[in-house]
Amino acid sequence: MVLVFHGAFGRAKNYTPTVVDWITSDFKVSIVRAAMAIQPDSGYLQKPEMQIKLIETVVDQAIKNGIYVLIDWHDHHSNLHITQSKAFFAMMAKKYAGAPNVIYEIWNEPTVIGWDTVKDYAVQIIPEIRKYAPDNLIIVGSPHWDQDVDIAAASPITGFKNIAYSFHFYASDSNHQQRLRDKADLAIKKGLPLMVTEWGVGESDGNGKFDKKKVKAWMKWLIDNKLSWANWNITDKHETTALLFPGASVNGGWTHAQLTPAGNYIRKRIRKLSKE
Repeated sequence: MVLVFHGAFGRAKNYTPTVVDWITSDFKVSIVRAAMAIQPDSGYLQKPEMQIKLIETVVDQAIKNGIYVLIDWHDHHSNLHITQSKAFFAMMAKKYAGAPNVIYEIWNEPTVIGWDTVKDYAVQIIPEIRKYAPDNLIIVGSPHWDQDVDIAAASPITGFKNIAYSFHFYASDSNHQQRLRDKADLAIKKGLPLMVTEWGVGESDGNGKFDKKKVKAWMKWLIDNKLSWANWNITDKHETTALLFPGASVNGGWTHAQLTPAGNYIRKRIRKLSKE
């Protein structure tokens, strides 16, 4: 069975039990990605207690609802914050020990750096999680904003079980077309387990055109390769990839008119896939 992934949360005001309830019952999601800010103002490095509370709110409700939840260390420079990351993931893994529906994404979108750096970071963080969560799925990033999975496939992490690699794309972006799919196809051919932990219907900056033809091509690729995915994102910003129009309720219960074209498309796709 292919899981239908949905996330990630865009603004803190949507990190509520009622929103998790709504996307579970109405969108029919089977997972939500809880992205935790790290470096921006009020991020984890500045206000760890606040960020932990937000994440735990989403995780706790997802567990109650019986869906998967992906805890995302949403950092482009995780190699500079190893000590903080170790402490956070050890804390989360200890708190949610025994909860099989918790997934750990340890580095969101490494920038243009070497795979060796990403790999070295991962082999330091993974053991902290495995102290308390020996079997939970762990998602490892790849260079170039989670696009260079072909490079990771040439030298994958060894010595740990239940490890997958994140792959990101923005379906309408001119730089995210067949050439990018070819990179992922090569990784898959080499046996690298992939999870699309983030993708959007627009372009990589969150805006741009919602090109339905290009989105259709990517969706077909996801289905053909039986890949799980998380769509970016639940927010009411003025962005192409935002699922909500400004002013939409922070408690769910959204009408079709409150959902953007992206929101209505993603809701329809997930509800359809949930029946298959």
